[in-house]
Amino acid sequence: MTIFSLSKEELSTPALCGLVADLMLKKGWLLATAESCTGGLISAACTDLAGSSNWFERGFVTYSNDAKVELLGVDAALIAAHGAVSDVVVRAMVQGAITHSKAQVAVAVTGVAGPTGGSRAKPVGTVWFGFMLDGQLSSEVQHFDGDRAAVRLATVQHGLQRLVQLLG
Repeated sequence: MTIFSLSKEELSTPALCGLVADLMLKKGWLLATAESCTGGLISAACTDLAGSSNWFERGFVTYSNDAKVELLGVDAALIAAHGAVSDVVVRAMVQGAITHSKAQVAVAVTGVAGPTGGSRAKPVGTVWFGFMLDGQLSSEVQHFDGDRAAVRLATVQHGLQRLVQLLG
């Protein structure tokens, strides 16, 4: 299954959650999330689906740097050296979500949702994603357009789409 062959209806957040659920259940795996810029929206989208307790293990809302350190075990020196919105930090976040849960799969997001907080190096709409599936770690950066709500929604949808791709 390629995500690009899905219809617009299949790319909606509830439909994506349904696809993630089906794939997680087939593998017998549990999902954890570690969210900064989305403030728990990925977890909320997943748990909107009835029966999600069969595959959704837990979500960490680590909006502050202190929360990333305390709840996920992210090294504060990484945040100081690279900033919270960075590849090394999102990788540490996703590893922390796995370490501090019973999940085999995790997604982490950290970004600049705006309207303020952006810089030349990390403009508003910059979001780092981390994924861990059965011990395999990957990360990527995306740049989304729009206001705060649009960036956060695009982050949720992209995270779910990539989970579908990686699980499928």
